[in-house]
Formats: sequence, structure tokens, C-alpha cells
Amino acid sequence: MEVHAHSHTPRNKWTHYFWEFLMLFLAVFCGFLAEYQLEHKIEKDREKQFIKSLVADLQDDEKILSTMTTSEQFGIASLDTLMDLLNNPAMAKQNGDQLYYVARMGPRYIPFANNSRTFDQLKFSGGFRLIRSLDASNKIMDYYNQFSLLRLLESNYNQEFDNYKIIAAKILDPAILRRQETEKGVILRSPDNPALRTYDTELLKELGFHTLQMNGSRRSKLFILESLKKGAEELMLYLINKYHLE
Repeated sequence: MEVHAHSHTPRNKWTHYFWEFLMLFLAVFCGFLAEYQLEHKIEKDREKQFIKSLVADLQDDEKILSTMTTSEQFGIASLDTLMDLLNNPAMAKQNGDQLYYVARMGPRYIPFANNSRTFDQLKFSGGFRLIRSLDASNKIMDYYNQFSLLRLLESNYNQEFDNYKIIAAKILDPAILRRQETEKGVILRSPDNPALRTYDTELLKELGFHTLQMNGSRRSKLFILESLKKGAEELMLYLINKYHLE
């Protein structure tokens, strides 16, 4: 009986499997590194875009703050004049045109509507995680946190203005107030020294008290506005230098 020898397939050495594993591992690892680098670059680009947008918002804030600072200074000066006139009935009778003008223009103010679209997007969409610099993140938060105090001052002022109008209605003649307005809503001085409805000392002093309160609030507001304007300028300069923006 003829015996046939069985053929044997030579086994691969363990080093063969090791190299196969190593090559597969390197391929996966290199793919991971490439994906990580790409994601890192995308996040870095998004961070820079957010900063550019934030700088543009700060530029808008700076312009508005400059306008508001000038407006507050005018309002404070007008309220100062109004208090002087209300404190002296004789002067009030001789300067009716001035009194009516500052009584209308002094209390007027512009509510601050800052451009916070980028900050809101960063805050509510989790975008702050893209700001890698803790110092930059803190400076941004510090700037925008100042607005809460400004809103509080505006709210207090609105209440003081409401109180002022209740007493002013007893002293100022509405026909003269209407005559002061042009078709475009501009307030002009009356040229004929118009009279008040009353020169009662107690009523004039009561209006002067409310004027004093509003004046104090506007002085506090002016301080905050000047601080915000300086803060906007410093934050812009910091971000431009930090992120090498042109």
C-alpha cells in the first residue's frame, strides 16, 4: 500500500502578525492625528472669526458711547440750569423761554442699545469654549458684565422721570410745550418769555427735588458710560494685538 505524505502550509511567524498590527495601528493613529489637526484648525479659525466679529461690535459700542456721553453731558447741564431757575421764582419769571426749554430737553435721554450679538452667540451657543485664552475670556466677560449696572441706573431714572412728569404737569403750560415742537419733533426755545401755570414756591421746590434726583442718576450714568467707552477701547486694542488682527 502506497503511503502519501501530507503537505504542510508553513505557519507565519509571530513577527508577521506584529508588523500587520503595527501598520494597521499606525494607519488608524495617523488618521486620528489628521482629523484632530483638521478639527483644531477649524476651531482656531472659528475663534478668530468670533474675535473679529466681537471687535466690530466693540467699534459700534464705542461710537454709540461717544454720542451718549455728549448727550448725558448736555442733559446734566440742562438739569443744573433748571434747578437754578426753580430755586428762584423771580429768575423763573424772567427766563420763561429758558425754563421751558431745559424742562423739556434736560430729562430726555437715549437708552443704551449696545451691539452684543457676538457676545450673546458666544454665551448661549457654547462658543466661549473656543476662546482658548482664559485672560481674553475674562476680559470679554468683565466688559459686558458692566451693562447690568447701567440697566439698573436707567430703570431708576425712568421711575424718577415719571415722578418728575407728575409735578411738571402742574407747572408747565401744555399749550406752550406743544408750541415749542416743530413738525420734525425738534424742541425750540419760545421767544416771548412764556409764563408758568403757577409760581407756587412749594411746587417749584418739589419739581426741583425730582430734577435733583434725575441729575444725580445721570451723573452716575455718565461715569458708567465713560468707563464703558474706555473699556471698549482697551478691549479692542487687547484683542487686536492678541489675535494679530489687521
